[in-house]
Amino acid sequence: MSQQHRLAGKLAIVTGAASGIGHAATRLFAQEGATVLAVDRPGAAVQAAHEGCERIVPFEQDITQDSAPAAIVAAALRAAGGIDILFNNAGVGTDPGDAIIEDETWDHVFAVNTRAVFRLSREAIPHLRSRAEQTGRARIINTASVMAERTDFGLSAYASSKHAVAGLSKTMALDLGRWGITVNYLLPGAIYTGMTRQRFDQDPIRKVWEKKTALRRLGQPIDVARAALLLASDEADFITGHGLVVDGGLTLRI
Repeated sequence: MSQQHRLAGKLAIVTGAASGIGHAATRLFAQEGATVLAVDRPGAAVQAAHEGCERIVPFEQDITQDSAPAAIVAAALRAAGGIDILFNNAGVGTDPGDAIIEDETWDHVFAVNTRAVFRLSREAIPHLRSRAEQTGRARIINTASVMAERTDFGLSAYASSKHAVAGLSKTMALDLGRWGITVNYLLPGAIYTGMTRQRFDQDPIRKVWEKKTALRRLGQPIDVARAALLLASDEADFITGHGLVVDGGLTLRI
């Protein structure tokens, strides 16, 4: 198989696909030959984000809704008849600065960052297992954060939710490995996305974070997408339960 088509013939689900890491991963997976169900919430313009792109099927869905997992999996099966890769990427943050947050904020962060990851994975597992029986492999990839191993001021909900993603990923890796399903998670550092743009567009803040990284720059969505591609590809057959740090060397010093 050509190195340029590492996902040929596969069906991937990517959440948070309208922008940032999810947008970059959706495009990259499609370029590598996958059919991609690109999921994002209504109003996120996921249709416009991927209009005219071959092998990308946009799908509007709020992943926190009780009906979301069944709806997403059904859409994926309509698109390609099976599921090889589930990339649980959608996430939200909180504005840093205060450890005392309202219940509503806490619950929303966990609903998106953790609960939705568990519920969509649970719905997809029978289909991932079926695909693994046919092909020898299937993949779940979850987006956590370097804050899954650390924390910072005002990140009580965000850091807790990402710690939970790491724990969930490692446990699912144990539970699902017998069926040929690998489960890994990404630990992005300071990445310039729609969620972080407001802060990083402030010159003093950007320069501080650039200086913290060994590579002296902010990460871009494509940097994380390429890491996701590695974990999605056949080359990652013996990698599971792993947290892949994608931070340009940020955590070497913090």
